[in-house]
Amino acid sequence: MTTPELDAFVADARAWLSSVAAPRTQRPWGEGSDAVAVFENWTEDEERAETDRIRAYEQAKYDAGFGAITWGPEYGGRGLPVSYLLAFRRAEAEYDVPRRTEMFPVTQQLIAPTIAQWGTEEQRSTYVRAMLRTDVIACQLFSETEAGSDLAAVRTRAVRDGDGWRLDGHKVWTSGARVADYGVAITRTDPGSAKHAGLTAFIVPMDAPGVTVRPIRQMTGGCSFNEVYLDGVHLDDAHRLGPEGAGWKVALTVLASERLDSGSLGLENADQAVELARHLGRPLTELERDAVADLVTRSYVQRLTGMRVAAAVVAGADAGPEASVGKLLATDTMARTSEVVRLLLGPDLTVQGDRWGSWAWTEHVLGAPGYRIAGGTDEIQHNILAERVLGLPREPR
Repeated sequence: MTTPELDAFVADARAWLSSVAAPRTQRPWGEGSDAVAVFENWTEDEERAETDRIRAYEQAKYDAGFGAITWGPEYGGRGLPVSYLLAFRRAEAEYDVPRRTEMFPVTQQLIAPTIAQWGTEEQRSTYVRAMLRTDVIACQLFSETEAGSDLAAVRTRAVRDGDGWRLDGHKVWTSGARVADYGVAITRTDPGSAKHAGLTAFIVPMDAPGVTVRPIRQMTGGCSFNEVYLDGVHLDDAHRLGPEGAGWKVALTVLASERLDSGSLGLENADQAVELARHLGRPLTELERDAVADLVTRSYVQRLTGMRVAAAVVAGADAGPEASVGKLLATDTMARTSEVVRLLLGPDLTVQGDRWGSWAWTEHVLGAPGYRIAGGTDEIQHNILAERVLGLPREPR
């Protein structure tokens, strides 16, 4: 149910979107990019160029009043309810705007709100508006090889060094580290405390002396992930985010936003797989029709779950376990999209030819399994549902 004010807002949004992009329906099948990568397969120069292209659109959107819809005027926003943001996203999906890479939701929807909540007044004024407008890009320096999914087990150390801090350690699976201006790092500052109590968060300039970024080669041949070495990185105390020892709470703020936003993952590529079935150039077999219908049905279920999460947020409530359900549905949608594509294309999937919309799917098939780990592993999400919804006992320590 809409209101005249919301209808007027959507009309203004569509008018602006029409001035910067063409409607998606105007692009015929077989024209333009057929990219369906889950994790991009770019060189560093290509990643920077694409980041700059998306950044230009995000800055124009912000300047037009649609980039910080729910934020207050102090951050260049309108202070509107979440329902307006969701309405804009639905309208935006109708236009052929640049497809945001992972770094943009990380910057705008994860890191900026975390700094707004935990940062000092100086940090909020320095970073939040700049991140919402994407004048600066941020990444997460969370995961470590020794810690796995147990973020409280990180070993990267931060020790007092005069009036500041010295950081030493190794982070891994960091998306966008090559193009990020800053990273939010979770470090251990008190090894003698309980795991969750001895952590502190820092805002780390990615060009600081001692920061080294090394790309990690994926199965696709690309390098969208990186490992980041922190070797004697000196930061003044103004880079500490939140109180000393509160790093776990800061991390939970980021992770809650990450899982809330992950429910829509994979839907665009699922829709593209359905379009592939429509334009295959031959009748579908009964098995193929069944697989495509199953994908359509499950995509709708994922969308409905996303609507439940959005409704909870609009009502001012905690999204709760639905966010974990949405993440699980997203990884399931990605897996089933791969199954449908393999069924439809057969050997053509593995042939690097000129046929539009065939070889490009290798990027999805090889990348989709990674999301069972990214954004909170499927096992973690299952544990959340088992303990918080079903009331099952926690795993023994």
